[in-house]
Amino acid sequence: MTYNWQQKDWTKFSYDINKLEERLYAFAEKSGRISGILKAMPKEAHVQTTIDILVAEAIKTSEIEGEYLSRKDVTSSIRNNLGINIKEEQVKDKEAKGMANLITDVQNSYAAVLTQEKLFDWHKMIFPYVKNIRVGGWRTHKEPMQVVSGRIDKPTVHFEAPPSERVPMEMNNFINWFNKTSPNGNAPIKYAPIRSAISHLYFETIHPFEDGNGRVGRAISEKALSQTVGSPLLLSLSVAIEAKKKDYYEALKEGQSSNEITAWLEYFIDVILQAQDNSEALIDFTLKKTKLFDVYQERFNDRQLKAVKRMLQEGPGGFEGGMTAKKYMRITQTSKATATRDLQKLSELGIFEVKGDGRSTSYYIKFV
Repeated sequence: MTYNWQQKDWTKFSYDINKLEERLYAFAEKSGRISGILKAMPKEAHVQTTIDILVAEAIKTSEIEGEYLSRKDVTSSIRNNLGINIKEEQVKDKEAKGMANLITDVQNSYAAVLTQEKLFDWHKMIFPYVKNIRVGGWRTHKEPMQVVSGRIDKPTVHFEAPPSERVPMEMNNFINWFNKTSPNGNAPIKYAPIRSAISHLYFETIHPFEDGNGRVGRAISEKALSQTVGSPLLLSLSVAIEAKKKDYYEALKEGQSSNEITAWLEYFIDVILQAQDNSEALIDFTLKKTKLFDVYQERFNDRQLKAVKRMLQEGPGGFEGGMTAKKYMRITQTSKATATRDLQKLSELGIFEVKGDGRSTSYYIKFV
């Protein structure tokens, strides 16, 4: 198989804009609607939405690569980075702190030009511990950089990146292209989703690091989106990608087979649109959550407040299986009799909707 970087038209990406028009219109329409909602949100709800989206991005971009971070430490790190905590919260997981630093830095520096130094800094954030790889520098090993699956003795090669000796030149070209196609560049790409999608494919094809390319590549995609739109966008591409991870790898494989990339752009813009839908759902959930506490917080006892907050941590998808007496006992460290009494009271107040009966009874939050 001949990969895109081996072909004569490498980096001269072509596509059929007519096939993308509806998606580009949908992106613009959703962007305007989300921006309007965010501007009208109470400050506290806006801050909470920002935290939730950044936490989701940090966690999911790592999960795509098979790494699982402490949600508590990611959240604490992001709150520290945003200056929300009067006193900085302690963070034990250095990898969680590193990913939080990367995600907030992408937001804070979205307008700045892309540099080699910035990419090296991001790479160091991902790997706070020195592993058996080169951290903060391009790969230099002589063996091929391949994306493989299957048995060790019979691997299936999905993609092979350019040899390491070409990486400095390829990355210099990529960085120049990225800055040239920015709004202030001399060849701007005016459609943010198209620039974001090409940025990701271009970077992932070069695969310049020994490890961490996916996480840095998704950061670049979000920087391209925000930079082209002109403001930091509150969305998580990684949540949308992780939900259908197999589709992502299949689309990337097809995109790396040719420099006619219409199919790749269709796929990636759909991911962006899904990320926007997820953001809208989270914004709506945050507003409902804020209203719930405004109405009922004074009527919760400490146990009930702890249980309700734990349920709301799961986000718009809800607390799987609902709250049960057994779960309530575990969360609040209380007796069965107290758990049953607390749950019945929450139901009587109209906070919980009851489903099932007997041992199958479960409770779900009913937003006001």
